[in-house]
Amino acid sequence: MKVLSSFSLRRLLPVLMVCLSLVTTPLLAQTPQPQQPRVQTMIPAPPRLAAKSWILLDADSGRVLAQHNPDERLPPASLTKLMTAYLVERELESGNIAPDDMVPISEKAWRTGGSKMFVEVGDRVPVSELLHGIVIVSGNDASVAMAEYLAGGTEPFADLMNQHASQLGMSNTHYENPTGLPHDNHYSSARDLSTLARHIINDYPDHYRMYEQKHFTYGGIDQPNRNLLLWRDASVDGLKTGWTEAAGYCLVASAQRDDMRLISVVMGTDSKEARAQESQKLLSYGFRYYETLKLYDQGAVLNTPRVWGGDRNELKVGVDRDVFMTVPRDRNEELTAKLDIRADLTAPIAAGEQVGTMEVRLGDEVVGERPLLALEPVEEGGFFKRIFDKVQRFFTNLLGGFFD
Repeated sequence: MKVLSSFSLRRLLPVLMVCLSLVTTPLLAQTPQPQQPRVQTMIPAPPRLAAKSWILLDADSGRVLAQHNPDERLPPASLTKLMTAYLVERELESGNIAPDDMVPISEKAWRTGGSKMFVEVGDRVPVSELLHGIVIVSGNDASVAMAEYLAGGTEPFADLMNQHASQLGMSNTHYENPTGLPHDNHYSSARDLSTLARHIINDYPDHYRMYEQKHFTYGGIDQPNRNLLLWRDASVDGLKTGWTEAAGYCLVASAQRDDMRLISVVMGTDSKEARAQESQKLLSYGFRYYETLKLYDQGAVLNTPRVWGGDRNELKVGVDRDVFMTVPRDRNEELTAKLDIRADLTAPIAAGEQVGTMEVRLGDEVVGERPLLALEPVEEGGFFKRIFDKVQRFFTNLLGGFFD
């Protein structure tokens, strides 16, 4: 009480008004107004497939909609070439290589067995042609040629593949070569391959367009894309097939309908037809019973909490990437978002610094969490600004104790 008596009521009133306004600042993000009630769609259990392992997920939100043994380590066969192609695309995007760079074809590349693009020893082939040969016709010769061009050989290139797999969080993957030809220590999992597919689609969308091409011709030899779904489902636009005797028939597929993109991975089926049919079952299930909603744009200001001791009093808080959520159809009105922002924010605060979390719920179920970041820096204020904020902060905490 001695501290309170040292100020006149007239001088204290503005501080009290500021403190009261801070106590009542809402933390709930605004959500769309509820639509007219609709009959809720009943969702059956996901389909059971004639395969060793599978997974279905949304490419934007990352939500898994169906899975079976998704982390089992299995031979990936030519699904390996998704990483080979990803590294080529990465080098193209970074400017380290160009599409028209001429790649020499070694005898080793020419002699590599299995599926081929049919390059010849001594040929010099553009990077863009080899990339198409890897993606569309699964050319082992093209894969070896690019590995030699980028890393000096298949072994150092496999080391590079493993480094990137680790960086992407592919914890059940290890590569021994760029082709997928059998090796005891060469394996991956359905979940890891879906992770890689998401990066191919989202990181390099311009390159992704080649994955839907149905034919590729090189040296007068025309070959079809082995992904049968490209002919059967107009929404399917990728990604890659694979087969060896040990792996069985495998397929990583992706399809987009309206604003929703799904990725399916099916490993270890008995035939080309089976891998297409089982993949179609997963995709049809996902599109029929789920929808993906964009909740917030990258950089959207979700709240402006008080900052103490800064050159400004408020901090713009938001997310550094678009926020998507995949939910059962006809339940979007049940989505709510709660912002949990760190108490007593004090300058200086750097742009991009995490200051809280956003929790998204579907009814009572938590379906997603995202970090809340400072969208701009707040520098430390001057001496008198810091002193004044200390006084305000004292009374804010004092009143907060009264109201608890």
